[in-house]
Amino acid sequence: MSFNSIEGVLPSNISQLTQLQTLDLMANKITGRVSEELSNLKNLQVLKLGRNRLYGSIPPAIGNLSLLTILNLGTNNLTGIIPNDFGRLQNLKELDLTINQLSGTIPPSIYNISSLVSLALASNELWGEIPGDIGIKLPNLLVFNFCINKFTGRIPWSLHNLTNIQVIRMAHNLLEGTIPPGLGNLPLLQMYNIGYNNIFSSGEYGLNFIITSLTNSTRLNFLAIDGNHLEGVIPESIGNLSKVLSKLYMGQNRIHGNIPASIGRLSGLALLNLSDNSISGEIPPEIGQLEELQMLGLARNRISGNIPNSLGNLIKLNHIDLAGNSLVGKIPITFGNFRSLLSMDLSKNNLNGSIPKEILSLPSLSTLLNLSNNFLSGPLPPEIALQSVVTIDLSDNRLSGNIPSSIRYCKSLEELFMARNILSGPIPEIIVELKGLDALDLSSNQLSGSIPIELQNLQALRSLNLSFNNLEGVVPSGGLFRNLSKVHLEGNPKLCLHLACINSRGHGRIVAKVALILVPSVFFFFLLGSLFFVFYIKKSTSKITKNSEMLKGQHQLVSYNELRTQHSISSTHVLKGSIGYIPPEYGLGEKPSTAGDVYSFGIMLLELFTGKNPTHESFTGGLNLTKWVQSAFPANVVQVLDPELLLLMSSLYHNGQLISPDIQHGCLITILGIGLSCTEESRDGRVTMRSALQKLKSARDTLFKAAAPIKNNVTLIIDSTKI
Repeated sequence: MSFNSIEGVLPSNISQLTQLQTLDLMANKITGRVSEELSNLKNLQVLKLGRNRLYGSIPPAIGNLSLLTILNLGTNNLTGIIPNDFGRLQNLKELDLTINQLSGTIPPSIYNISSLVSLALASNELWGEIPGDIGIKLPNLLVFNFCINKFTGRIPWSLHNLTNIQVIRMAHNLLEGTIPPGLGNLPLLQMYNIGYNNIFSSGEYGLNFIITSLTNSTRLNFLAIDGNHLEGVIPESIGNLSKVLSKLYMGQNRIHGNIPASIGRLSGLALLNLSDNSISGEIPPEIGQLEELQMLGLARNRISGNIPNSLGNLIKLNHIDLAGNSLVGKIPITFGNFRSLLSMDLSKNNLNGSIPKEILSLPSLSTLLNLSNNFLSGPLPPEIALQSVVTIDLSDNRLSGNIPSSIRYCKSLEELFMARNILSGPIPEIIVELKGLDALDLSSNQLSGSIPIELQNLQALRSLNLSFNNLEGVVPSGGLFRNLSKVHLEGNPKLCLHLACINSRGHGRIVAKVALILVPSVFFFFLLGSLFFVFYIKKSTSKITKNSEMLKGQHQLVSYNELRTQHSISSTHVLKGSIGYIPPEYGLGEKPSTAGDVYSFGIMLLELFTGKNPTHESFTGGLNLTKWVQSAFPANVVQVLDPELLLLMSSLYHNGQLISPDIQHGCLITILGIGLSCTEESRDGRVTMRSALQKLKSARDTLFKAAAPIKNNVTLIIDSTKI
């Protein structure tokens, strides 16, 4: 009754079928536990309950079924250990417990079932060492599958003595050491998979032993040695491997040297993965002879030279990944022959020339087209017809001209990245027809015109970067634009917010008449707060007050000087809301000091201008607010500025006069520099409050040096949430 849709638990009275020899309920929807009453079926020879929804532990009583030859409980949700009682199943030929949640070590009694032909325990939580003499104890073994567990030790030496063995699978474990001898004695071997362990080889001929030995296995169709520490060059003998070899995984090792041309003789190869090694030289044109190839992975090596035109002969190719090499020249026009291609990644190379129109018209391309980080130039072809592609990344090239309106035909597009090119012209309004667009990055180009207001109607859009272009006009206010933390518009000085744009009579241009006195006004608030802080230090008493009002009617700040009489601050005395503002020395038991108050002030200053508090979710792995700002200081400070503040500063007027962006930038560096000086790790390295005050006043004076005093008709807008 296998491969049906039978549901529910096994009926208890099934144990009354005492003459039953075969019970096969594979691939159904049976739930519940494996019943211990099954042990009453004394004549049972075949028990198959795999691919169901069984849970719980395996009853040890199953070991009483002495006539059992096949036991399959794989692909369920079984837990616990493998019963030691299974050792009594001395007629057992096939044991399959794969894809469960079994744990512990393998009972030694299992290795005494000499009748076993197939032992499959893959995809569990099993651990311990595999006995080296397993091949002697289980001489009839044809299938050995221990993949995806936590086995340690070495590859059992005796497995390579089983001359009739067909499958050896030990991938994704914690095995170490070298590959034992004897690989050349396995003429019937079909699959050899030891990928993702800690296996190593050394010396110039480290791979030669493995590859050359396996040339005797003429039935080999699957070879995986990837994800280890294997060293050496690929030998010419690789071309002598089995003609039926279909999948060859050798990535993520320490392989160097060239790819031998003999690899083109593996006529049955459907998958070739040599990624993440140190392979050099050029791509041999002979790879174009692998007519059955569906996946080609040569990424993240040191391969140079041109991409051979012969690769266009691989008409069955689904995936090609040549990223992260030193390839030069043009993208072959022959790539237009890839009528079955699903993804193409040629990023992070030195490719030049224009993008062939044939690449942008591949009908099957459905997951990824990544040509980023090259030297591709010229305009994009007007014919873009990638109707099924999900991600297009053309960033970091030298592409010019307009964004073709044919981008509208990429109906499945979710991510479009074209940043850091020299694209010009307007943002095509038809881009709003891409209803599934989730991320759009057109930053650092020369785009002009206004932002299509229809962009706010893209409900799937979660990230928009239009920064550093020549855009102008009103920023839309709906949709994603309601949350400016997800929209990057900095570096477009002619853009303005809806409420900050009015027509100037007689000039016909938009002038930001909102007096963004936000920056200097905040200075004044902080200066007053600082002076109050210093004054309070001198007047504080031993009485501990939990909260001290610093900005009346706005926010309450914790004054750490109120703890001055305490000898230390323990974790049990940290006041609510103070995490991230307390200087590091307080955690080491030092007394509160004015230097500690300077630190807290500096954190608040950085928080004000970056829009991120010190406990922001993005600060993980040792990163904090100070280190984040320091990483961008001083050259790239705009990258850490609060996007909303940066947007307002793009059109900062005072008394009808535009404040120079250079002056603004200089003041910004001064302000953040003060914040960093206040938050030095060492208390002795911090600036004094008096010095901070003087520098802030100097920044204020510099900002308004060329402007007249504030007039009554200038609107003062202060965002109290930023103070």
